[in-house]
Parts: sequence; C-alpha cells; structure tokens
Amino acid sequence: MKLYFNPRSRAVIGKWMLDEAGVEYEIVPIDLDKREQKSPEYLKVNPAGKLPALVDGEARVFENAALCLYIADKYPQARLAPKLDAPERGRYLSLMVYSTSQLEPSMGDHMAKAPTPPQRGWTEYPQTLDAMERELGDGPYLFGDWFTAADVMIGSMFIYQRMLGGSTGRPKLEAYVDRLMARPKGMKLR
Repeated sequence: MKLYFNPRSRAVIGKWMLDEAGVEYEIVPIDLDKREQKSPEYLKVNPAGKLPALVDGEARVFENAALCLYIADKYPQARLAPKLDAPERGRYLSLMVYSTSQLEPSMGDHMAKAPTPPQRGWTEYPQTLDAMERELGDGPYLFGDWFTAADVMIGSMFIYQRMLGGSTGRPKLEAYVDRLMARPKGMKLR
C-alpha cells in the first residue's frame, strides 16, 4: 500500500488513519513546490491532482473520506468502523460525509468571514457546531469510548482549525480536539 504524501497537505489525515489502523504502508513523497501532484504520472493516481491518494494493488483511492472508509473496511480488525450490518453503520456513514459536505465548508466560510447563503447547500457554522456537540454526546469520541474513522474525519477538521489559529469557542469540542491530539498515533500540528 502506498500513500502519496506531503506533510503540508491533507494527506496527514490519510496517514493518521493508516497509523490508527496499524497497517504497513509506504510513503511516496510528493513535492508540492515542484508541482509533482500535477504530473501526468500522478494524475493517473488522482485525476484531481491533489493529495492524498492511496494505491493498494490495483485499487486507487483519493479524497480523505474515501481513504478512511476504504482502510476501515479493509482492516476490520482495527475496529475503526461499525460492521456493514451494524445499526451504527448509518450514523457512521453520515458523519463521514458530514465532515466534508457540511462541517468543512461551513468552517471555511466562518474562517474567511464569508456569508453562507442557503443556496450554497451547507449549514451555517454555529449549527454545525451544535450538531457536532449533539453527536459527541457524553463520550470521549463520537461513538462513546469507541474511536472510529469518523473521529479522524470530523476531528481533523477541528485540528486544522486550531492549526490555523482558530477555535470552536466551545469547551466540549475543544476538549474533544485535545483528546484526539493526545492520541499516540493522532494527527499532529506541524
């Protein structure tokens, strides 16, 4: 398995997931300054010319949510996702998609101080924080004591916000980010 990677990219999320799964993989460094992610060879791996990308034999996977879903399902022994027939599976899939379809764009609008008109299709930032506080509940993670790939995806958004000098301003969510960053294999700010 090969992870196309640059530490100054979102590929750190895919790396976090692979590390949490405890699987062996090879890092394929991509030099962003040389625009290697736009090379014809790399575009065969990820046609968007972005990081991350994962190659596993004949399979190629790009976008962090897809990497996390792929890794969690491929390595069920790591227990990073509910089983396919588990009742928690629907909520898990919803959180995985929510991370990139609602949380990330609303956070981007918030950090850029841009309005979020309804036709954009995502919720305003305060409502995403309300939703995440409800989903977190009383547990240390989104599924109580069980750390999953949903924590990687949701948590990485909040970690990036902190890295960029932002904060949710919500003690419950900030404590969640602290727990995620304290994980031995967790995503680290660079």
